[in-house]
Amino acid sequence: MTTKTSLITRIIRRLVRSQAGTSLVEFAIIAPVFVFLAIGIIEIGRYTFFAIVVSNAARAGVQYGSQNTSTAVNASAMASAALADAEGLAQVSASPTVYCENSSTDTATTCPTTTTPAPTTVYYVKVVTTGTFKSLLHYPGIPNNVPITGSAIMRVVNTSE
Repeated sequence: MTTKTSLITRIIRRLVRSQAGTSLVEFAIIAPVFVFLAIGIIEIGRYTFFAIVVSNAARAGVQYGSQNTSTAVNASAMASAALADAEGLAQVSASPTVYCENSSTDTATTCPTTTTPAPTTVYYVKVVTTGTFKSLLHYPGIPNNVPITGSAIMRVVNTSE
């Protein structure tokens, strides 16, 4: 019995001192951490891309609307320009608005309905784009859908000056 016990004791001592397989154990411990970090980096990159697309779509809408006073009052065309720039992302919506300011008093005023505005009237167009970022995976404590908003304001070129 003593021989058997001493044999088992020697085998256990040899295994404890052996370094064979330690790399495999270390990798098994660290691999899930690396995978979790990689997925997080991918999600942050997707969120950043989506935020850039939404902001650029708003900018494209105001660039269209700021060409002249005719395009400034065409809300559907500004929205179409913004959505066309959104690279086909279905979750994006655009809401354009136009507002006017009296340049001599720097106060807000109602926009004239005539095709030739008063020389003191300054048009501004604003497009607000909104979208919802949907995460690939569900993380505890983090919402799965995150709203993203982009907006841009630009002065309309006055062709009557």
